[in-house]
Amino acid sequence: MQPAPKLIAHRGAPMLAPENTLMSFEKALEAGGEGIETDVTISYDGVPFLMCDSTLTRTTNVAEVFPNRTHLHASMFSWADLQQLNAGDWFLLRDPFGTASSLSEQDCSRVHNQSIPSLAQFLQMASHSGSLVLFDLHKPPHGHPYSQSYINVTLQVVHAHISSSQVLWLTSEDRELIHALDPELQQSSGEEVSVQELKSSKITRLNLHYSTIKYQSENISTNLYVISQPWLYTLAWCAGAQSVTTNSVHILSNISKPLFLMTPHEYSLMWILTDVVSAFLILMVFIFHWWVAGDRHQQTPATPQGIK
Repeated sequence: MQPAPKLIAHRGAPMLAPENTLMSFEKALEAGGEGIETDVTISYDGVPFLMCDSTLTRTTNVAEVFPNRTHLHASMFSWADLQQLNAGDWFLLRDPFGTASSLSEQDCSRVHNQSIPSLAQFLQMASHSGSLVLFDLHKPPHGHPYSQSYINVTLQVVHAHISSSQVLWLTSEDRELIHALDPELQQSSGEEVSVQELKSSKITRLNLHYSTIKYQSENISTNLYVISQPWLYTLAWCAGAQSVTTNSVHILSNISKPLFLMTPHEYSLMWILTDVVSAFLILMVFIFHWWVAGDRHQQTPATPQGIK
């Protein structure tokens, strides 16, 4: 049996703490996460920070602190402005996974005190724990002071705070140059291209949606996202995925063996048979209704002529 896929925490442990906060990543690592995933944006004054959305409205109190700037792209705020925002209260108010009630009083208190982390803080935590790091790097909009140099700025922070070998580099822009500058970065791709193209670009890992499982015999590792259910984790395990990005590290880390054993061929066959049976049942229902309608038509007595 293949080794269990490594667990890469999707924005931390978003069921246990507000996503993309230091508390969330701490919870994920405590639960057994072997890697942490996030999204990186560059502030207006050149500080890479963690933020998934293009604006700050969903995961901060920007509407209270800067009510006239809620429409702005997250990268149009300075780092000093970003540090004024609360990044935790929304989690208790909206309860995105219906898990807020399970938090202890101490954890609730911590949630209220969460702020937006910098990439440097994130990498320091990963370096200390020896965790893999995977992040999407968002390009700032046109007119941003770092719209042309955001990759260089990010690389500088990476080199200052973590070993490059721990970083799964997902950004495709200037990939050849980046590999030449830092061959220790684990070049990763979210695009489905030929194995030859992957190898020529020095890509060693794919980051794909869980519905796509390929390149299992070509020395190309595969990370599947976002897998949070045990049955889906089992499928990824049986299919040979090396890692999965998940919202539920605290749940999947307790699975010591697959819930069932099934090869990708058997999985495909299962769904083909399901489709065939479904089509057959639909056809039989159609024939039954057609037969009943025809039978009723034959049994309807004819109206005698002359009677109205």
